[in-house]
Amino acid sequence: MTNDSPVREAFANQVEYCTANDAPITGRVVEAIINVLDDSDKFGNSVFGRRVLEWFGQPLADALPLRSAAGFHALHLSGEEPALAPLYAGEATAMAAAERLIGEALQKHEAKLLVWLDSPPQTNEAGRSANFVAAMLWLADRGLPTRFVLNEIGSSAGINLMIDRYHYDLGGVRVGPEHAAMQFKPEWRGNPPPAADINIASAKGCDVAPVDLTDPVQAMRLKAYIWPEHIVRFARMDAAIAAARESAPVIERIDAADFVDTQLAQPQIMGTTRVLMHSIVWQYVSEASQQRIEQAMAAAGAKATKKHPLAWIKVESNRGNFRHELRVKYWPGGGKDWTLLGTSHAHGAWLEWQGR
Repeated sequence: MTNDSPVREAFANQVEYCTANDAPITGRVVEAIINVLDDSDKFGNSVFGRRVLEWFGQPLADALPLRSAAGFHALHLSGEEPALAPLYAGEATAMAAAERLIGEALQKHEAKLLVWLDSPPQTNEAGRSANFVAAMLWLADRGLPTRFVLNEIGSSAGINLMIDRYHYDLGGVRVGPEHAAMQFKPEWRGNPPPAADINIASAKGCDVAPVDLTDPVQAMRLKAYIWPEHIVRFARMDAAIAAARESAPVIERIDAADFVDTQLAQPQIMGTTRVLMHSIVWQYVSEASQQRIEQAMAAAGAKATKKHPLAWIKVESNRGNFRHELRVKYWPGGGKDWTLLGTSHAHGAWLEWQGR
């Protein structure tokens, strides 16, 4: 495989992305995986190696590097491969020997690692919900009703659908129950967002493969996608699991475009703002479904009124600057172009606000 192959480029891009988002261990694991496969006939010609190196789809859009890395992380979390523990602890000698450790784990556990290549990562991160809250504050400041009906695509386990159960401190602007089990105070850069008394009327999501947080096996799978450097994310996952056990989020197993069509066809309560939202999911939506969603939102937006407004909030990665961009459209009045409200850390550690 040449250095400019799509697979090699995807892995190199992921290493840069991890480095830019304070994840050197994950970046090193990703780097070691492609080095082992690319530089070794033994591993490159394995079933795992051929599937990765001869990937049938778009390796970056399909998050191939993260699919590959999650399997090794799962071996570590489950205790099935104790030799990986020093690597995931970031010990210098293990980081230097990452290729050897990854190669040995692949040789011993190839069948289990292959399974992780079959589906895209489930990276629903609660910290990203701060972006959604900030955007709703901004929309309220634009005169939209402060009661929000949320519809999320790519909900995974529905962690962001429980947004009204979390507390946020966004540059000094506080939202949500004060004594919530999950507290978010991202490093705020720039002016604070507008203050408003917002509330969530309802929240519903969809996913082609929804995850049940109350199932220990499925919950462990989600944890394998968490970058090991970000210890706080494991605590957040445990808090989300506890919240789901009290009252599970509402998630449908359905295609994103079908879900959007269905939700837009539902009667809208007067005085609420209907919202389509998603975070780090658009790249996994097929081009045909993307076009259907865009057309459906434009058609619904054309019919929106001040008493029945519509908004679209997205937090998606920009592979040019390795940041997540928070963008918003709303109807009536602001649906022609996307408004960039800010950029943020991949998992909510900071948010650079650009909204006015």
